[in-house]
Amino acid sequence: MLVSSALQAVAFPDHLQLISEILDSLNSCERRRLCYLCERMDADCGVASVKEMLKSKMMCQENAHLFLEELMWRLGRFDILKRVLKVSRDDVERSLTYRQLLPRFRVLVVNISEDLVISDLEDIKFLLSHTLSRERIENAKNFLDVMVELEKLDLVSPERVDIVKDCLTQIGRLDLAKKVATYKMSAGLPEQNLPQQNYRASPIRQGPSFRVAARVNTPVYREQSCEAQLECYKFNTNPRGVCVIIDCVGNDGEMLEKTFKALHFSVILCKWLSADDTLSTLSERIRRRENHSGDAFVCCIISRGTANHLLGTDMVGRGLPMDAVRRLFTAEECPMLSGKPKIFFIQRYSAPQYMPCARVEHRDEDLETDAGDCHPICHSIPTDADVFWSHCWTDECQLEQGQHRSVYLKALTDALEKPQRRKTHLVDVHTQVNGVVFEHNKRHPDENYYIDVKHTLRKHLYLE
Repeated sequence: MLVSSALQAVAFPDHLQLISEILDSLNSCERRRLCYLCERMDADCGVASVKEMLKSKMMCQENAHLFLEELMWRLGRFDILKRVLKVSRDDVERSLTYRQLLPRFRVLVVNISEDLVISDLEDIKFLLSHTLSRERIENAKNFLDVMVELEKLDLVSPERVDIVKDCLTQIGRLDLAKKVATYKMSAGLPEQNLPQQNYRASPIRQGPSFRVAARVNTPVYREQSCEAQLECYKFNTNPRGVCVIIDCVGNDGEMLEKTFKALHFSVILCKWLSADDTLSTLSERIRRRENHSGDAFVCCIISRGTANHLLGTDMVGRGLPMDAVRRLFTAEECPMLSGKPKIFFIQRYSAPQYMPCARVEHRDEDLETDAGDCHPICHSIPTDADVFWSHCWTDECQLEQGQHRSVYLKALTDALEKPQRRKTHLVDVHTQVNGVVFEHNKRHPDENYYIDVKHTLRKHLYLE
C-alpha cells in the first residue's frame, strides 16, 4: 500500500496537467455531466471548481489514469482519449468489459439525459410538480438537475429508481424506461410501492408514435434560453460529419473547404453545378450510409438565385427551390440524420430581374438582419427539428468585381477559425458575423448584404 501511494504521489503532477488539458477541451454541458458522473451534488460547473473536484478524485483513485479514461469515454470525447490520454477508444472499450470505475447508476442517468429532448424534460418536471417544490423545479435546467433534487429528498438512489422508470413511462419514453428496468434487473432491486398521489396527470398522450411526431415538429421560433436548453449535441466523432460545399460561382468554395476540414469534417467540394445537378448531388450524397456516421451534417451553397430559388450556373429557368434542399434532410426523407444537427450556410447572389421589392420583418429572437430599404422576402424557414439555417444574399453585380469574396462567408470562416471557438455557441458565431456585415454595410451602402438566420435546434451546438 505504501508503494502504491508513493507511485501515485510521483504521478500526480502529470495528472494535474492532464486535468488542465481535458478541461480546456470541455464545454459547460460536458462539465455538468462530468460532475454528475463524479457524484458531485452542487451545480457549480466552472472550470476552476471542476478542476479542484477532479484533483480531489485523483488523490482517492488507485487507478487515476484509468478513471480519467472512463470519464472521457462516457462523455463520448474520444478525441481527448487519443490526443491527451494517449489511448484509443477501442482499448478503453475492451478494458470496460472487465472493469468499471464510475457508478453504474450515474452512467445510466447520464445516458438517459443524452436521449431526452426539451419537451421530455418539461413533461417530467410537470409530473413531479407535486413532488418537488416550485423553486427546485424552476432551478432544474436539465434532467441531471432534476435527478439531484430527487436524490436530496432520498426519492432516488442507486437502489431506488422506480420513480424514474415511472416518469419515463408516463411521458411515453418506453425505450428509456426499459433501460431503467434492465438496470433494476441486473442490480437485483425489488419493486417499490410509489405514492401515486405525488404525480400529476400526464399532459400528453402515450405511445412512441406521438413522441416521434412531437420531436419532429419543433416550433421554428421556440425560445432557446439557458433555462430551456437541455444538453449539448454530441460533437466528437472523427470525422465530425460530412460537409457538402456546392460553389456555383467559383470564388469561396476553397475557403470553406479549408475551414471545415480544420473543424474535422469530411468535406466534399463540387463546383459549377446547375440547379438540377445541385439537387441530384445532394440527393446522391444523403443516400450514402457512410455520410451519416458523424454527429452533424453541413451544407454550404454559393449560387446566383431569386428570393426562394437557387439558379446554380443556369441562365434561364426557375431554378431549385430552397425548401426542396431543406426537405431532403427531414426526418422522413433522411432518417439517418434524425436527431443530429443539420447546418446550412447559403450565400445567394440575387438576380435583379427576378426580384420583387419588399421589406423583411424579423422577430426579436432572431439575429439582427442588416436591413436596407428594399430587399426580397425569404420564405426558406426550417420547419423540422435540429436545423440551423443561415441565408445571406447580396446583388449579383458584385460578382463583376475581380477576385470578389463574400463578406458574409469571410466573416463566417474567420469566426469559426478563432481559437476560442470551443467556447462559442454556433448562434454566438453568427452574432459575430452579423456585426462584421453590419459594419461593412455602413462603409459600403451600395454593396449591402442581408442575413436571415432561423433555427430549430433543441440543444446547444458547439462546432469544436
